[in-house]
Amino acid sequence: AVLVQETMALDPFTPAVFAFCNRRCDRMKLLFFDRSGFVLVLKRLTEDKFRWPRRQEAVVTLTTEQLHWILDGIDIDAMVRHPV
Repeated sequence: AVLVQETMALDPFTPAVFAFCNRRCDRMKLLFFDRSGFVLVLKRLTEDKFRWPRRQEAVVTLTTEQLHWILDGIDIDAMVRHPV
C-alpha cells in the first residue's frame, strides 16, 4: 500500500486492483482494499511467463478484462481488433 501511495501517487483505498509483476514476469501480485483491510494475492507461474504490457509509463490502467487476459497468458499488446 505504501508503494502505491508514494511511488505511484495513487490512493490504495480506492475501489481498484493494483497489479505488480516481477522482472522475470513469472510472479504477479494483486493488491486491493476490501473495507476491512488489504488483500494481497500472489500468482506464481512455474513454466511460463506473464505477458506484461510494454509501456513507457510507470503506471498503466487496465480494464478488468485486460487483467484477466494477462492472468490467462494472453499478450494484450499483440491483440488486434477487427476494423469498424
